[in-house]
Amino acid sequence: MILCDCKDFPQIGRIIGLDWGLRRCGVAVADENRGFVFTRPQLNVKSQDELVQKILDIASVDKIVGFVVGLPLHADGSDSETTKMVRDFADALSSKTDLPIIFVEENLTSAAAQEEIGRKSISKIKQELDSVSAKIILENAIALLKRI
Repeated sequence: MILCDCKDFPQIGRIIGLDWGLRRCGVAVADENRGFVFTRPQLNVKSQDELVQKILDIASVDKIVGFVVGLPLHADGSDSETTKMVRDFADALSSKTDLPIIFVEENLTSAAAQEEIGRKSISKIKQELDSVSAKIILENAIALLKRI
């Protein structure tokens, strides 16, 4: 189920952060107390159904209680071209699980992720960028959830 706000999102338990992309999906997971966030290898898949299944497999193994999906918006808060695709992905995920899903604005996470990764080869950056972005999305969500 996609939640309209964070009030009904579980306050404790492992959660997963996702940075959806047309070719790659970054993944990060928080520990049960949400004090630490760990990146996971990005998911490279050929279809949305395959992506949803891989995410559900991770959720099952890690005993996830909810999903945080980065939502790409313009600086003024309006939808971007990618926003609809991310919402469609979240709808597909929601149709396969009863776990709650929330969106967190993801503006500038790729730039922050690039800064966190530092100077590496382009191939290393491509391997890490999306999951580091997912980590930042998840850390932002955790900070937001703690304020509620």
